[in-house]
Amino acid sequence: MHEPTDGRSSRHGNPDTRTERLGAAVVGLGGAVATTAVAGVELLRLGICGQEGLPLASRTDLAPYEELVFGGWDVSADDLAKAAHLHRVLEPAQIEAAAPRLQRMRPWPAVADPAYCRAVSGAHVVALDDPRERTERIREDLRRFRDEQGLDEVVVVNLASTERLPDPASPALASPEAFEAALDEGDEAITPAMLYAYAALREGMPYVNFTPSCGADVPALTRLAERQGVPIAGKDGKTGQTMLKTVLAPALRSRALRVEGWYSTNLLGNRDGRALEDPDSLASKTATKESVLDALLGYPVEDHRVRIDFYRPRGDEKEAWDNVDLVGFLGRRMQMKIDFLCRDSVLAAPLVLELIRLLAEARRRGERGVQEQFGFFFKAPTTADGSVPEHALHLQERALLDWLDGGGRTAPGGRP
Repeated sequence: MHEPTDGRSSRHGNPDTRTERLGAAVVGLGGAVATTAVAGVELLRLGICGQEGLPLASRTDLAPYEELVFGGWDVSADDLAKAAHLHRVLEPAQIEAAAPRLQRMRPWPAVADPAYCRAVSGAHVVALDDPRERTERIREDLRRFRDEQGLDEVVVVNLASTERLPDPASPALASPEAFEAALDEGDEAITPAMLYAYAALREGMPYVNFTPSCGADVPALTRLAERQGVPIAGKDGKTGQTMLKTVLAPALRSRALRVEGWYSTNLLGNRDGRALEDPDSLASKTATKESVLDALLGYPVEDHRVRIDFYRPRGDEKEAWDNVDLVGFLGRRMQMKIDFLCRDSVLAAPLVLELIRLLAEARRRGERGVQEQFGFFFKAPTTADGSVPEHALHLQERALLDWLDGGGRTAPGGRP
């Protein structure tokens, strides 16, 4: 059995040393969110776009967006300019301006398995079946990226299509030692997303899971992150419909308006939407969206429904529609209807850029393990002790800003 080993030694623990060159290794580099993030950084660098949508743009104490260096994996070998054209998120003029850089960027072959994500596949994959060999290949990619680009820090970000969830009670996921043994045995409880998370931790690199898939949010890997002294954060980026829910539900609770039912539906036609045609992948996504409301209101909403439908003509132009049934004074019923016509990747990409900067800052400060103060960005924030996370956006924002301003790491609900 292979024992966990430390990543490369460095000066990261010194709070007086700033990271000079920051890299982002992205799982799903050719996807809509990743290409939007990479192109966005290039357009910022060229002075073509402003900083709208970037919630921490005023924080000059974090790494500059323009200095981020990207690499990563994808099941498609297309260069990022071609990928951006296919996703139809950016305007043609924006792609043209960013094209010289995007055309030079091609993803590395991905570790993928159709058994975990049936609706999205590709031929640009690692031709290895053994999980241990797959993790070694990912680690080699990370070391090569760091060394060839001369990077002081690398943050690994999962932006891949949603995988089906494994059995959370599997013994393979209970401890780092069990996980190591399961790698050697080829245990099917270990998903591709976990292989990337494990590889990042073994290399001493911060890890962010922006997807609903299981990444580092299992006991084996959260404990490994603590041992390795590596910060991790996740999961499932809170971008549109759920973000609004975490603003509105606390307001309704504060006015004692009882939510009798909340029906949410989403139309989405991009690659993420296609992945969710698979019922197992869909179950992973709806689990994170459904978990929010009861915790926010303090009581179960029996008629809380969440639907996500793949509708190809919409592409990345997502429609999130909500109907809320309320009961007020004297038992009088009321309704609230919200129709959010949004750009899925345009909402998500800025949050990814902020998380890359924040995880690098957490590493610089010597933080380790689950970073609860970053729950502001997630539908299902991971907690260090497995407790129910705080979901209210205003409380999450306060915890994040307190940490940034040097107040120490405190959970959004005030729990140390």
